[in-house]
Amino acid sequence: MKKILLCAAVASTFMGSVAHADDAKPAEAQPEHVVSFNLGAVTDYRYRGISQSGLKPALQGGADYTNNVNGLYAGAWLSTIKWTKDAGGGGSVEVDLYAGKRGEIASGITYDVGVLSYVYPSNDLGKVKGFVDANTTELYGQLSNGPVYIKYSHSFTNTFAFVDSKGSGYLDVGANLEMSDGYTLNLHAGRQTLKNNSAYAYNDWKIGVTKELGGVNFSLSVIGTNADDKLYVTPSAKFTGKTSLQLLAVKTF
Repeated sequence: MKKILLCAAVASTFMGSVAHADDAKPAEAQPEHVVSFNLGAVTDYRYRGISQSGLKPALQGGADYTNNVNGLYAGAWLSTIKWTKDAGGGGSVEVDLYAGKRGEIASGITYDVGVLSYVYPSNDLGKVKGFVDANTTELYGQLSNGPVYIKYSHSFTNTFAFVDSKGSGYLDVGANLEMSDGYTLNLHAGRQTLKNNSAYAYNDWKIGVTKELGGVNFSLSVIGTNADDKLYVTPSAKFTGKTSLQLLAVKTF
């Protein structure tokens, strides 16, 4: 059953900005306390390049609180998933809970540090041979210079049901470059390492564009990985890290 295991939950570049609290606008442009909500749908929920929804569409949504004076934020985000059932457990929802702080180190240089827990209600993977409970908590830190960023996430629990994987990490580098006519070019490259499970380590990448149309943010991306196509598969043996096109639509209010 371990061949079915996928990595789990919440994104970088555009997906990450939707799944977790968006970069705040300048404090002088907003009140001190801001609460926002988002609802979305995606043709294939990819996280760190691996499909969490069995290469099928997913529904998503969340809520965020931001304090524009001190940079503190917190939020929750949910998505429908299939990977925990595909791995022999249960559950069909991922719940991400996160909190952190943003700020400026120097002119144009910003930071973002926080903690993120991926919760999989009723996943029951701890009862499945070769797995542990899927719930995972990571600490993360990000540095940005304008549109360019580098981020590292470090797990201090077992990572997405991998046995003895505490201390795994994910390195994420990318850029979100403004273009003409309101388009943004999204570039991302990542490296997932799995402590004591090195066969499951892989690189992932993403090239996409985003644009707001009628109050809805649309993202069209090409996503791929070099993950082992014999390890990251659905029950029907479809490779969940294959290169494919993803369309995401999110409304924030």
